[in-house]
Amino acid sequence: MLIDELIQKVKSYNENADFDMIINAYKMAEEHHKGQKRNSGEDYIIHPLNVSLILADMNMDTPTIVAGLLHDVVEDTDVTLEDVKNEFGQEVADLVDGVTKLKKLNYKNKEEKQAENIRKMVLAMAQDIRVIIVKLADRLHNMRTLEYMTDAKKIEKAKETVEIYAPIADRLGMSRIKWELEDLSLRYLDEQGYYELVEMVNKRRNEREDLINHIISILKENLEKVGIKCEIKGRPKNFYSIYKKMKKKGKVFDEIYDLSAVRILTNSVKDCYGALGVVHTLFKPIPGRFKDYIAMPKPNQYQSLHTTVIDNNGETFEVQIRTYEMHQTAEYGIAAHWKYKAGVSKETAFDENLTWLRQLLEWQKDLNDPGDFMDTLKIDFFADEVFVFTPRGDVINLPEGSTPIDFAYRIHSQVGNTCVGAKVNGRIVPLNYTLQSGNIVEVITNPNTSPSLDWLKIVKSPQARKKISQYFKAKDKEKNIERGREAIEREVKKQGYEVHKILRDDWLEQVRDKLNMLSLDEMYAAVGFGTITTAQVTAKLIDIYNKFYKKDEKDVEKIVQLRKRYNSQGIEVKGVDGVNVRIAKCCTPVPGDDIVGYITIGRGISVHRKDCKNMQNNIDPSRLVEVKWQNSNATSYSASIEIRAFDKPNVIGDIANRVNDSKLSISYLNAKVIKNGDAVISITVEITDSEELERLMEKLKRINNVLEVYRVKA
Repeated sequence: MLIDELIQKVKSYNENADFDMIINAYKMAEEHHKGQKRNSGEDYIIHPLNVSLILADMNMDTPTIVAGLLHDVVEDTDVTLEDVKNEFGQEVADLVDGVTKLKKLNYKNKEEKQAENIRKMVLAMAQDIRVIIVKLADRLHNMRTLEYMTDAKKIEKAKETVEIYAPIADRLGMSRIKWELEDLSLRYLDEQGYYELVEMVNKRRNEREDLINHIISILKENLEKVGIKCEIKGRPKNFYSIYKKMKKKGKVFDEIYDLSAVRILTNSVKDCYGALGVVHTLFKPIPGRFKDYIAMPKPNQYQSLHTTVIDNNGETFEVQIRTYEMHQTAEYGIAAHWKYKAGVSKETAFDENLTWLRQLLEWQKDLNDPGDFMDTLKIDFFADEVFVFTPRGDVINLPEGSTPIDFAYRIHSQVGNTCVGAKVNGRIVPLNYTLQSGNIVEVITNPNTSPSLDWLKIVKSPQARKKISQYFKAKDKEKNIERGREAIEREVKKQGYEVHKILRDDWLEQVRDKLNMLSLDEMYAAVGFGTITTAQVTAKLIDIYNKFYKKDEKDVEKIVQLRKRYNSQGIEVKGVDGVNVRIAKCCTPVPGDDIVGYITIGRGISVHRKDCKNMQNNIDPSRLVEVKWQNSNATSYSASIEIRAFDKPNVIGDIANRVNDSKLSISYLNAKVIKNGDAVISITVEITDSEELERLMEKLKRINNVLEVYRVKA
């Protein structure tokens, strides 16, 4: 029986384990999962037993083994956390709770559900890192048996595994778990690519094994001569890492240097460097392919010497050299240095491995949006990284593709906010320079400067992007509050609702709570800045309004009539009533413009300016209709303009201030630098007629550094 195998495996590394507790946990799981089947047709108890066997392979302690056996009972049976606590204690109950998915049912979508479950797991990890070790064991066994799932579920689970769980295993230094998770995921994410790769690897297996055996015999003989006691063996290469190199770097199979590799395990660091000298004496090292992770460990505390060499026959292969202790850390990461094990201090050096987790814990407090949380997780923490140095030699890890601005904000918010330039390896570089591993980065600051909105298009890390956004939100908060309040009022009027009836404080507070905002001012400011849209606010208000007034049929009819009136966009179509009319976004006409209607297929009549380019090219004249503006000023219209200006730090702020001074609202703003170095700023403003737009354009033309202002035609 598997339970006997589990007991024997735990006994092999911990004779003092509480075996009665383990057996009682098995009995509880078996009893309450009775009658439940896995997709494979096996009894469900097979899964928690296998999870516990994986944990035992990592030499985990008794509470973790017990949590592995019980990790699904609260989620899938009638057992409660209180039951687990009464039977096995608070420690086990907390571990089980950490890996139990949230049961809240009113998620908007799968993505939000996934994000909130991952967030719960991160919070539990911060309290007890054993939570994620149980979760990784659970995911590993599920991936081993994924073949019994539906095709859609296979893809979903494989993608989640490779994006979330394998990177977590990597962060914790658990390379053996990481490699297996990646290889199992690849089989379902790109089945054809996976089996083609397996075939290519197998074709040359005998040839590589002969090469490895020959290298091992040469190394053993020469290392014995210099008195270095060691163990040498071939090192398997996981398929996913080969696949990623071929896809990402555009390499063919034969260009992967480390397909053939040997690993040398020694008793001391001194012997590691001694063995390296022997390797480089016997074989020619390839320039740029040596890495010393002993002197400079990876953030997950991985230590080893890596070198790629070439023999006299032109065959290349990788050699890894490390101590036995380093090897244990490389294979099992944080589990190899388990701080709950007897005799191990709770304050171990390996706790440095969890710096990223503490950092994520701080950041998640500010990430209300599930999408922002998942972006931060995948990009800032789990994406491929570059490792750069401060001038003092401190190592900073950043997402691949990061710039000096990302580096500056990683150091401190104020360093980022006052950054004006950077030096890489002593040479001044532009702020959009892509940092490479090994760069020494120095930030040049000026206390009298401030960030540019253009930086949002340059930075790679969500952390930097969030801090830049926070700067502009704080700087223009009062203006954004007023802008947001006015935008919401305009939108409810446009929808046909009376402001005093729908913008009630208690209803607004309900909407604020649903949007996870701290206060009404925060919500208004978010609308004014563009973080949330007026539609997100008004849709929730209208829902509350309709529920409140659902019995008042006269009021409902009044709203319907008002909405019919405003759905016409203030435009009269000659000879036609009740048709859906919409303002064309390509040229955004406003009252006062000469306009023409165009009958679209299935979307009513699209109204364009007569000088719109889209109305002059390849159209069917028979579908043109006569339209005119109604005498109504009850709504507002979007108008798009472009501004060409010198690329100066304050030009965007000056434009925004000028629009605000005109009592108008910006619904869209985008800026880019063109080839000649000028900036082109595109904005969409809410106005009532063309005269108001003309007045605004004249004001914008008078701003310093502005060269040209013009309407967008198409």
